Amino acid sequence: MNVTIKAVKFRTDEKLESFINEKVAKLGKLLPDCLGAEVTLKVDKPESENNKIVDMKLLKKGYDHFATKQSDTFEKGVMDCVDAIRSQIEKQKK
Repeated sequence: MNVTIKAVKFRTDEKLESFINEKVAKLGKLLPDCLGAEVTLKVDKPESENNKIVDMKLLKKGYDHFATKQSDTFEKGVMDCVDAIRSQIEKQKK
């Protein structure tokens, strides 16, 4: 699955990118017709708590799944987005 990672006004390291690719790939297994994913990482007010924002969109024919989460770390934000999208997929399959 093709995963596009955009970091707004900073560069990501390889460790974070591989973490994101690994977690998003697990979502792709739930949707066989998944076209790809877009992940956007932002920092809101660097001096404050919960300043990392993760926007995740899972692209699928006909219907995209989207989640936005804010947390202390990008890793936690990615995990929260993955959980939110997983629940969207499960609701849609019912």
